[in-house]
Amino acid sequence: MSQTAKPTTAFVPQAAKAPLQPAAPPVLDIHDVTVAYHRKPVLWDVDLTIASPALVGIIGPNGAGKSTLIKAVLGLAPLASGQVTVFGEPVSQVRRRIGYVPQRESVDWEFPVNVLDVVLMGVYGRLGWFRRPSAADRAWALDCLEQVGMADFAARQIGQLSGGQQQRTFLARALAQRADIYFMDEPMAGVDAATERAVFALLERLRAAGKTVLVVHHDLRTVPQYFEQVVLLNMRVVASGPTAQAFTPENLKRTYGARLTLLDAAGEAVRQRGRSE
Repeated sequence: MSQTAKPTTAFVPQAAKAPLQPAAPPVLDIHDVTVAYHRKPVLWDVDLTIASPALVGIIGPNGAGKSTLIKAVLGLAPLASGQVTVFGEPVSQVRRRIGYVPQRESVDWEFPVNVLDVVLMGVYGRLGWFRRPSAADRAWALDCLEQVGMADFAARQIGQLSGGQQQRTFLARALAQRADIYFMDEPMAGVDAATERAVFALLERLRAAGKTVLVVHHDLRTVPQYFEQVVLLNMRVVASGPTAQAFTPENLKRTYGARLTLLDAAGEAVRQRGRSE
């Protein structure tokens, strides 16, 4: 009598698990940073992380250390303590990926150079100072001027420009760097409404291209309109995060104290944001 063979079960190997990818480092990581001038602290124990590309407003009263924060990140102000990394690296290792627009008041506008030459300075980080810009570099610089509405002023001496035109020129220089993160110190100061709209249209294009832009900004009424994240600063980071969560009357009061005029303007901005959502 024959026995019925037992069915065999085929061995099916399990699919190999894909190796875990390491998490990308934060775009910007500031840890325990203190900056002091003449032994007087200007920034104190600042901790801030920007995890992914964003358009970020740096907000705070005069003397809060906003410009110093940018300079500390860039290595232009010495740290009394703490560390800064950009894309997980020391700033010195990724400087070519960083663009900077300083305050207009810090620039010598009488220097004998024209608008195109200023913008071409933005390409030297990749060329090195001993190589002359090529025709392609000049074409790229002109394209950057076109993006900020300044192509017709390429041959103009920078001291002959209006405040808004000077600011647009420095924005074009930052664009010419082809950076991945931009720091802009009060790019709206002293410009007309048309220039302000043009600047923020440019910032939105940078953000759409995956760039990170941090902007020192004073007009609290436009913060909800312009920025997806904010940093409220008064020597320390009072609050940071998405604008809808961090830009609140309570946090503004903690940042500005009893400056009621500013708070009233900010409160109106928050109310307007609530109506539009």
